[in-house]
Amino acid sequence: MLGENFRMQWRRYVVAVIAMVIVAAMTAATAYIMRHIIDTMTQAQDRTQIFLVAAAVAGIFTLKGVATYLQMVKLSRAGLQIVADLQSRVYHKLLRQGLGFFNTSESSALITQITQGAMSARMMTELILTSYVRDLLTVIFLVGVMFYQQPFLSAVVLVAGPLAALGMRKLLSLARDMANAEMASLSEIIKVIQETAAGIRIIKAFSMEKPMAQRMDKAIVEVEKRAYTFFRIQAIVSPLVDTLSGLAIAVVVALSAVNFLGLENTTPGALMSFITALLMAYEPAKRLLRTRIQIDHSLRIVGFIYALLDAPETVPVNPDATEMPPGEGVIDFDNVTIAFNGRPVLRGLTHRFEARKTTALVGPSGGGKSTIMNLILRMYDPTEGRVLIDGMDISHATPESLRRKMAFVSQDTFLFSDSVLENLRVGRPDAPDADLFEAARLAHAHEFISELKWGYLTPIGENGAMLSGGQKQRLAIARAIVRRAPILLLDEATSALDSNSEQFVQEALETITTGVTTIVIAHRLSTILNADSICYVEDGRIIESGPLAELLAKPDGAFRALYDKQFRHSATTDADRTDATVAPVTAEDAGAA
Repeated sequence: MLGENFRMQWRRYVVAVIAMVIVAAMTAATAYIMRHIIDTMTQAQDRTQIFLVAAAVAGIFTLKGVATYLQMVKLSRAGLQIVADLQSRVYHKLLRQGLGFFNTSESSALITQITQGAMSARMMTELILTSYVRDLLTVIFLVGVMFYQQPFLSAVVLVAGPLAALGMRKLLSLARDMANAEMASLSEIIKVIQETAAGIRIIKAFSMEKPMAQRMDKAIVEVEKRAYTFFRIQAIVSPLVDTLSGLAIAVVVALSAVNFLGLENTTPGALMSFITALLMAYEPAKRLLRTRIQIDHSLRIVGFIYALLDAPETVPVNPDATEMPPGEGVIDFDNVTIAFNGRPVLRGLTHRFEARKTTALVGPSGGGKSTIMNLILRMYDPTEGRVLIDGMDISHATPESLRRKMAFVSQDTFLFSDSVLENLRVGRPDAPDADLFEAARLAHAHEFISELKWGYLTPIGENGAMLSGGQKQRLAIARAIVRRAPILLLDEATSALDSNSEQFVQEALETITTGVTTIVIAHRLSTILNADSICYVEDGRIIESGPLAELLAKPDGAFRALYDKQFRHSATTDADRTDATVAPVTAEDAGAA
């Protein structure tokens, strides 16, 4: 941590260190000048000497003030940049991670680690600099003044140092144990807030206010208790140093009455200078001891942020990655196997998704349909085998060029806390407004957008909180239309739409899927009857694939059984039967999913 921070901010730190050396030197000079102040004041007839001492005192404090200002400004600027750099680096690291990382990492823990870790890194750097440069040098210079004025008394006083160090050992072990528990409690507070904001309807509907409040109160109490314990550990330093310092000063006072110390030949100014240096060394010495506890505590928290930076990327970018070549959008799975937590999800899958054709993925939940789509998006890398687009292994492509080839609409629609227009522009940042408006019309979103308070400029809240589920999904479809990508991935894209909206959007999708490689995941078969090919996915394999008529021609086929369950009477093998207007029911109602 120090190596990185000093390398980035070395110019500011050099100025800050020079300023600290000046502060330490001027602090020692303050103690030293006390000898001349006392001695000249006892010889008031020498006015020239008095004026020189007064000028020296003014110069010492002025120089110390300027150096203190420089130290604070440079440290603050460097510290803020350390926080900004660490938070930026960690966020960019998170963006490079695949879905697997986020599936096993709680967002509340990530938030706590990024915010608390970066602030602790700044605090540690500043503590180390101020303590082991300014405070340590101040103590060294003041001890030098003490030895210069009274060598024997100084040796007696310094016996307190080792005693204080012994007392610190137990405190340090307690401080280390506090950090991990404190981070866990902070994460729990953030987790409760997140779950409250996202699940407020469930909380209200199931009268969960009391248990949620109890959960939050417990987390708050844990944080308060651990923080109090840590501050109590820190607070022990002061009485420890106070007691030892008081004993040392008491010994000095007692010994000053003993003639064999030779104090009878010491001037009042020399003795006053020694006492002043001793008293001034008290505070920086106490800060040095307290700093050791703070550093040990902060190290545990800083460790979390460096653990994130050092975590292996679940979807690493090939250092020799190249741009995706132009092509029609042929997608090939070549003997692809992938497992999660040791459980195979796809098993040796080999299949070609034809260019400019629409392929539907159907089958029971957990069969591997969404995994196929995530592999195409390269949210995961296969354990074995390859995924190719237009003949190129997508693991050898730059992420930007790969994603430019695709538009995606998820069942769990996500929208950004911004205006409608900016959410549409996510599909293509350089798209003119006319293209955004046209996409909204195609997705049948223009009507409800026009009725919003500020139309397309209306903020829609966190994850589109101001919109209904159907409105959010139409915006997501419009966003995909704006993309104009050669590959379109639809994961239950019309699941949140009412029957009228679904009909309109289906017509829009038929328009935009023409000439585009389209892969559709659907549980309602009525939405994919016009697909060029249908794949029945179960247990990590494509059990059946082909046109609708071909699959219906298999009386004992898996797709034929699903089709019969979803429609109220048995389907025939006649291709014209695909135009039947029987009322469909969902796969869930039929027990197929």
